[in-house]
Amino acid sequence: MYNGKITDVKGIEVGHAQNIEAGTGCTVLICRQGAIAGVDVRGCAPGTRETDLMRPGNLVDRVHAIVLSGGSAFGLAAADGVMEFLEKEGVGFDTGVAKVPIVGGAVLFDLAYKDSKIRPDASMGYQACINAITQMVEQGSIGAGTGATVGKVLGMDSAMKSGIGTASIRLPGGIVVGAIVAVNAFGDVVDFNKGGIIAGARDPQSGRFINTSHYLMSINKHETNFSGNTTIGVVATNAKLTKEQANRLASASHDGLALTIRPVHTMVDGDTMFALSTGQVEGDMVAIACAAVEVTARAVINAVKYANK
Repeated sequence: MYNGKITDVKGIEVGHAQNIEAGTGCTVLICRQGAIAGVDVRGCAPGTRETDLMRPGNLVDRVHAIVLSGGSAFGLAAADGVMEFLEKEGVGFDTGVAKVPIVGGAVLFDLAYKDSKIRPDASMGYQACINAITQMVEQGSIGAGTGATVGKVLGMDSAMKSGIGTASIRLPGGIVVGAIVAVNAFGDVVDFNKGGIIAGARDPQSGRFINTSHYLMSINKHETNFSGNTTIGVVATNAKLTKEQANRLASASHDGLALTIRPVHTMVDGDTMFALSTGQVEGDMVAIACAAVEVTARAVINAVKYANK
């Protein structure tokens, strides 16, 4: 069954876990058989895990899970619970003495949303694995998108709620490309088909969108605390890709962020996109990259469309 979600890529499972009262959570993507992985970090304030091993030329070329988490750098601890879960399942890189699950991850800053003292931890990561499913995936203010907001140039009071979104595309020949993105951007989110802002910073008096890019260029100075940002996500395909191609796919997916988030990849964002290949069918890299841009952009729109208002 085709659901229009990243789980349409066979072999990808997605699970969310969150603390609604604290306003934070995490999302895990599990690939039990392992997936060729790539990554591209474009934001200037990233928090990541196991990204170096995804570079071409390094020994390990497959990952078993990707964790997207709130909690800033504290949220990286959620991956410990994912490793514990996968080890119990017998999933991991066989070292001869133990199977070591390869778990990549990235975090966003949601500490300013509700309770900064409660962050995703190993137990939340473990619970997200238990919740992982292979069909429907909830969107909006859940998992890594629980505390996500957008449009913070004037501070949290003028920001809007965001979340996590997903989308997928089927190409001829049985190729499927999907994406899931937790949108916690400093900038605004725009409709990439019509061009108008659909979520972002609002004027405190009128409630109208101020257009963050235009505002920044008009003041040309930093008087506001610009913390609390970062968009993170994963694009996945069932196509056979090399490690080099997976890294190129991660790079291409950032064009989807650029279509929908303005400004994007700023000094106060840690924007990071992963790419996964489950390697089941042959496909054209150019077409797959085009699809990655489209599904990433759609996932961003869905993240704000389904968010709590």
